[in-house]
Amino acid sequence: MSLCIGVLYGGRSAEREVSLNSGEAVYQALVAAGYKKVVKIDVGYDLVEQLKAQKVELAFPVLHGKYGEDGTLQGLLEMMDIPYTGSGVLSSALAMNKIVTKKIFTLEGIPTPDFTVVTRRQVLDQGLEAVAKEALAKMGVPVVVKANTQGSTIGISFVHKEEEMASAIESALKYDSDVLIEEYIEGMEVTASILGNENPVALPLIEITSVTGVYDYQAKYTPGMSHHIIPPGLPEEVQEKIKNLAVRAFQSLGCRGLGRVDFMVGEKGIYTLEINTLPGMTGTSLFPDAARYAGIEFPELADRLVKLALEFNKHQPG
Repeated sequence: MSLCIGVLYGGRSAEREVSLNSGEAVYQALVAAGYKKVVKIDVGYDLVEQLKAQKVELAFPVLHGKYGEDGTLQGLLEMMDIPYTGSGVLSSALAMNKIVTKKIFTLEGIPTPDFTVVTRRQVLDQGLEAVAKEALAKMGVPVVVKANTQGSTIGISFVHKEEEMASAIESALKYDSDVLIEEYIEGMEVTASILGNENPVALPLIEITSVTGVYDYQAKYTPGMSHHIIPPGLPEEVQEKIKNLAVRAFQSLGCRGLGRVDFMVGEKGIYTLEINTLPGMTGTSLFPDAARYAGIEFPELADRLVKLALEFNKHQPG
């Protein structure tokens, strides 16, 4: 256990505060698992210098959103020959891009809600109202409007009235140049946590409910605002179908190590929403809850993720 592990957290994304909490939890878990050399690095412009100064031999990224979960950090680590936990450059970039993810799901026959895309260029060329009208003609209401590369429900709006579409698009464009407009699915929100490399497995499913009825940023990270129900109130065969879809989705993007696949279960079936390649690791987070229900306490979970990273790295050429 003499390996020096660098817990990379904080960063510059809109999810910095969540990352700080996740990073502290992972640091404590690694220490409890018996690792003697664990350092915390708040990721900034001096990251390369910090990695060198601390003599980090394996990185454990716990960064959410841009500059951490989108493949950029993973690329830097690969250039420095530092192995790391979680998915690689391409998988991270794909999963961070909701629009590309949905296109891959469609290609792979993985059920996902209908969608259309609006770009900043379209809004500049045609005007916000014209673009909103066109989106309404394609999708109608209700819909969910999402900033393409944000996590933790940042830049998301639920549009139930036609007159709300323009402001929802405008809000999402504050965070991203591409906007995903997705069919709204009424039903149960379920998430599947995935653990593994070549043969990933789905951990027990979690049904998510919130006090407000919307699982938004506040509900996710405020104790008591949401509830995790394990197992969800679904027939066993439906749960197995969701787990199988989760593994397929995870593999379709070439993910490894860990991930979380989000679903809606509606009257017409199961819909795959997106993949989180670096899910939250805070006291209210879903991934540690699923692992705990499967009998994997946080220190063991952190240890498994380190070993999965080392296992993957050992089999790489060069």
